[in-house]
Amino acid sequence: QVQLVESGGGLAQPGGSLRLSCAASGFTFSSYGMSWARQAPGKGLEWVSGIWSDGSVTYYSDSVKGRFTISRDNAKNTVYLQMNSLKPEDTALYYCAKSPGRVPSRSDYDYWGQGTQVTVSS
Repeated sequence: QVQLVESGGGLAQPGGSLRLSCAASGFTFSSYGMSWARQAPGKGLEWVSGIWSDGSVTYYSDSVKGRFTISRDNAKNTVYLQMNSLKPEDTALYYCAKSPGRVPSRSDYDYWGQGTQVTVSS
C-alpha cells in the first residue's frame, strides 16, 4: 500500500532553517509528481511547492518562492523541502502528497502523509 511519511519538522527561530523529508513506499516513486502543502491553525490547506517525477521542473507558491527549495532523490524514494529564512507565518502542519501523474498538481492528490509540524517562533 502507498505510504508517505514526513519528518524533519520542529521548532525554528525566525530567520532559521529546517529540512523536511518525505519517505515514500508502495508505488513507483520516480513515475509521479510530488508536492508539499501546509495547513496553519484555523486556515485552509495551502499548496506550497511541487516537483516533476524526474525532478526537472519545480514550482513554488509566491509566499515561499526564494526561501524554500523542493528536491527529490528517486533512488531513495524521498522528496525534500529545504526551508530557509523562516517566518512566523510559515507555522503549519506540512504534508507531502502524491499526484496521479508525472506533473505535480496544486490541488489533485491521491495520497497524503500524516504531516509534520513546523513552528517558527522566537
